[in-house]
Amino acid sequence: MAIGTNSLPRWTAPDGRWTEPDLHLFPQDGHRYEIVDGSLHVTPPLDGPHEAVVRAVLTTLRGAAPSGWWICARLGIEAGASNLIPDVTVLKPQSSGAIWADPADVACVIEVETDTSRRYDRLLKPTLYADAGIAAYWRIEPDPAPVLHTYALGPEGYLPRQTIRGDDLVQVDAPFPVRVAPSAWL
Repeated sequence: MAIGTNSLPRWTAPDGRWTEPDLHLFPQDGHRYEIVDGSLHVTPPLDGPHEAVVRAVLTTLRGAAPSGWWICARLGIEAGASNLIPDVTVLKPQSSGAIWADPADVACVIEVETDTSRRYDRLLKPTLYADAGIAAYWRIEPDPAPVLHTYALGPEGYLPRQTIRGDDLVQVDAPFPVRVAPSAWL
């Protein structure tokens, strides 16, 4: 890190690809710093409504999780030359407990869309998670009322399974059986 004339930190890029150790250079400032195939991707700090949905999903999943499963907020996943940070990560029993999870330990990843992450959460991240072999992907559209889209890994990427909205409890089978009502997440 170099200090500029106005005393604000100035970051310099590595000579080659970004790697996981480079992520430690960044401040804990609310931005989400991820690496996609050696390139840096930064998402702005998330707002209160987004965080409320993440907390509600964590509570729902933790309440239904069988013994030994771990439900984590913003636990990173190291997949080849990528270091990704989903909003919620569901780890299988007997996971390694590493700082950056091995995709083999991950049963499901969940992303809550924002205006600044919509395309990333719909197009790029599911492709990377599928390439890493993660069995289930959930995508939540929070506005105007939460909608949950669930996907299961198929031979060529994720296949849509369910679209759930409203107040009625609906059974979802992956990563484990859980009843969800997306409207309760706000």
